[in-house]
Amino acid sequence: MFREIQHKAPNGYLALFTSLALMFGGAWQLIQAARAGDASMGALWAAVAFFAFIAATGLFTVQPNEARVLTLFGEYKGSVKVAGLFWANPFLSKKHVSLRVRNFETAKLKVNDAHSNPIEIGAVIVWKVVDSAEALFEVDDYEKFVAVQSEAALRTIATGYPYDAHGSGETSLSGNSAEVSQALQAAVQERLQKAGVEVVETRISHLAYAPEIAQAMLQRQQASAIIAARQKIVEGAVGMVEHALEMLGEKQVVTLDEERKATMVSNLLVVLCSERSTQPVVNTGSLYT
Repeated sequence: MFREIQHKAPNGYLALFTSLALMFGGAWQLIQAARAGDASMGALWAAVAFFAFIAATGLFTVQPNEARVLTLFGEYKGSVKVAGLFWANPFLSKKHVSLRVRNFETAKLKVNDAHSNPIEIGAVIVWKVVDSAEALFEVDDYEKFVAVQSEAALRTIATGYPYDAHGSGETSLSGNSAEVSQALQAAVQERLQKAGVEVVETRISHLAYAPEIAQAMLQRQQASAIIAARQKIVEGAVGMVEHALEMLGEKQVVTLDEERKATMVSNLLVVLCSERSTQPVVNTGSLYT
């Protein structure tokens, strides 16, 4: 298993000035030797200029939040992650790896949730490379690896939670986005650890029922909302009726027997729980003598 090794490359400015001086000096001396007819001296200075040019090809730059992975004939020699101009063996291969934070948005995946309902889900994965050696040598294409493994983790998380919570304390995809995002981040990080990638953040970007059941699920959601609203209305109505009876008894406005109390409770509940406005009936005479 490859681990990143920090390579301390020599400063490139000294190598640049030295190479330029040897190239131009060698070219000048070559011209002077040619004028003097000294072939051996000319060959020497030509060789100096040529090797100075070869040495200059070992110069390379490292941008901020970037790494250069150095290999020599297939052997990993280290990585340079400090920004600047450096020099290394001209025969070293210097591969570029970006360490910047990147976004990846998965496709809209069609999966079954924990209740076997078909849903569509998508996510945004924020990631960056933290180990350049693992990113290059442990996987074939680390960017493609991030995409495939992120979608696989998203499918696993989506099948572990229901779309909607139908009981108290149940975690759902729609109602507990923070918990689901944390679980998704842990699942993606576990899969990408071997590629030298750190997952910075994950967010659910798209969540909906599949088109074939969307209408039926919408009706169920509406029914659930109506039932919940009715429960609140009934609870409030019962409290208001109870409060009304207590106030009538305390202030002795009227004395009601059990039959009249039952009639009053029934009428108040009809008025308070009815969806439409009730029509009052005015009693102009007493039924009791």
